[in-house]
Amino acid sequence: MKILVTGGAGFIGSALIRHLIRETGHEVVNIDTLTYAANPDALENAADDPRYVFEHVDICNGDAVRRVLATHQPDGIIHLAAESHVDRSIDGPDDFIQTNIVGTFNLLEAARAYYEELDGQRKARFRFHHVSTDEVYGSLGADGLFTEETPYAPNSPYSASKASSDHLVRAWQHTYNLPTVLSNCSNNYGPWQFPEKLIPLMILNALRGRALPVYGDGQNVRDWLYVEDHANALQQVFEHGRIGERYNIGGRNEVTNLDLVHTLCATLDELAPDPELGAREQLITFVEDRKGHDRRYAIDATKMVGELNWQPQQTLETGLQRTVQWYLDNPHWAASIRNAGYDGQRLGLASSHRAAPR
Repeated sequence: MKILVTGGAGFIGSALIRHLIRETGHEVVNIDTLTYAANPDALENAADDPRYVFEHVDICNGDAVRRVLATHQPDGIIHLAAESHVDRSIDGPDDFIQTNIVGTFNLLEAARAYYEELDGQRKARFRFHHVSTDEVYGSLGADGLFTEETPYAPNSPYSASKASSDHLVRAWQHTYNLPTVLSNCSNNYGPWQFPEKLIPLMILNALRGRALPVYGDGQNVRDWLYVEDHANALQQVFEHGRIGERYNIGGRNEVTNLDLVHTLCATLDELAPDPELGAREQLITFVEDRKGHDRRYAIDATKMVGELNWQPQQTLETGLQRTVQWYLDNPHWAASIRNAGYDGQRLGLASSHRAAPR
């Protein structure tokens, strides 16, 4: 089977492609516009495999997407291309609307035209898998879990743009009979994650003896999912998920942001002790909270477990150990990010800056 993956040079997309090339016999066509958060190096050995092809394409360019479909003739699409950082969406929502909504629309229209021209056997096996986030559900109270029936209540420009794209995918399935399946995941972490996100930012700051900024009181709760477990789940949803269905993917690892940072500090102190610095938890600093910061996310993955026989392989403890060790083993990667202009600066303060339209 040949799979078109959008956003395959991103954090989750690259993990998915590594998994598909390593664990399956599928061919992969990766289309990515290579924004600041993309990293072709994250594809590692997969990029040298004869079953892998890269196309430098923006999903907002409908003509380019149609060309890729016509040229490579994929048997399905896994759509991950998206702007994904909440803080950046607060500072400049323009790119989020363009990529996550307009880009998804362009991709759906190109996929629909392509699908309608397939012959019977290829049409029967084609599917469009849209990858989304649990943030579309809004914020939970102290109890309860997000299920596939939880009403949408997005609270940030990012989550609103992803909710919009989810609704487009649902509408294209019901109106045009495009065979779609949708998944919503909890917070991902692991190797190669761009350091604007909480876990890599804390690791890299702690290694340099810099402040570890925790938003608000640090009691916001997230459910953490190791990215390689997510990649395996995406394969299962794409191959075996029921058309028209939604699947929630979570790691069953609820923890407050503050407790997570304490765990990272302890792990770093164990794996990379610094006698001059001492205990790294002394670097924790509370800063102004994110605007509209959702209090708690937690996923009920019962449907994934029951229907698709999927289970996460990493606990939060083992996943964080693997992640910290990867960053310790790859200091050149963090240096390349800093050299490109990102050095851990705070985002999401909603300054007067607006991202320039594309």
